[in-house]
Amino acid sequence: MRLLKLENDGKFSLTESARKPPLYAILSHTWGEDNEEVTFKDVVEGTGKSKTGYAKIYFCGDQAAKDGLQYFWIDTCCI
Repeated sequence: MRLLKLENDGKFSLTESARKPPLYAILSHTWGEDNEEVTFKDVVEGTGKSKTGYAKIYFCGDQAAKDGLQYFWIDTCCI
C-alpha cells in the first residue's frame, strides 16, 4: 500500500507499507480538470507542482497532522 507521509519540513513523500500500514487519513474529493490532478507519476518524478491538485495534498497532510496522523492516502497519487 502506498501512502503519503508528512515530513517535518511540511513537505510530503511517498512511502510503501509492506504488510500492516500505519494509521492514516484518507482524502475523498471531487475531481478537478484531468490535467490539474496530481498523479502517482507526478509525485515520483517531482513534477506538476503548479497543478491545483497539489493544494488538496497539502490540505490533507495538514489536516492529518492536526488529527495526530503522519500518513495519508489520496486516490490520484497513491494508486
